[in-house]
Amino acid sequence: MEFLDLGCILFEDALRIQEDTVRGVQQGTRPETVYLLEHPHVFTAGRSGDAANLLATADWDGNPVNLVRINRGGDVTYHGPGQLVGYPHVDLRRRGRDVHLYLRQIEEALIRASSVFGVVGGRRAGLTGVWTDKGKLASIGIGVRGWVTMHGFALNVGTDLRYFQLINPCGIVDCPMVSFSSLLGRSIEMQRVKEAVKRAFLQVFATDFTD
Repeated sequence: MEFLDLGCILFEDALRIQEDTVRGVQQGTRPETVYLLEHPHVFTAGRSGDAANLLATADWDGNPVNLVRINRGGDVTYHGPGQLVGYPHVDLRRRGRDVHLYLRQIEEALIRASSVFGVVGGRRAGLTGVWTDKGKLASIGIGVRGWVTMHGFALNVGTDLRYFQLINPCGIVDCPMVSFSSLLGRSIEMQRVKEAVKRAFLQVFATDFTD
């Protein structure tokens, strides 16, 4: 499993990279690859996402709020600076073709990575993502093409949480969102979080982890 840091990259540019990588993994010319990155401010919605969950047409500075439709599961979400976005391209053909297990593996990796910084994350029955007793810490929305995954997770590290007030996050009304910074009262270096996530992914995907 290869990990590549794309820095801060436009959502559309990252999507093109993802599509190329999916083809490479399908054809056996690329290893399983996880991209770690940040996006400039963008709101996206999955295939069945409800546009009504975008609650504003502009932010508090008058900047337009537009919704990008993409080929993943899940509803409306936000990406922006200070949020670690991960796009794993995993070959489920050799991992049991189990999408449910794959989602639980992502959750487990993020829970383990969060614990490194003293943040206790967990699951909520019937909901995908990572939660704390104060609110939702990480969102997950994936796509699968020919049993190769794309899209992935968004972990709030130092995210400006005000942007979540412009949406119903993941289609959930009155869903409080939290970050490492809001929970800990201090900033955490993004590079440290990337390293923790990488270690956790390697641990989880190298074992026979089950939920």
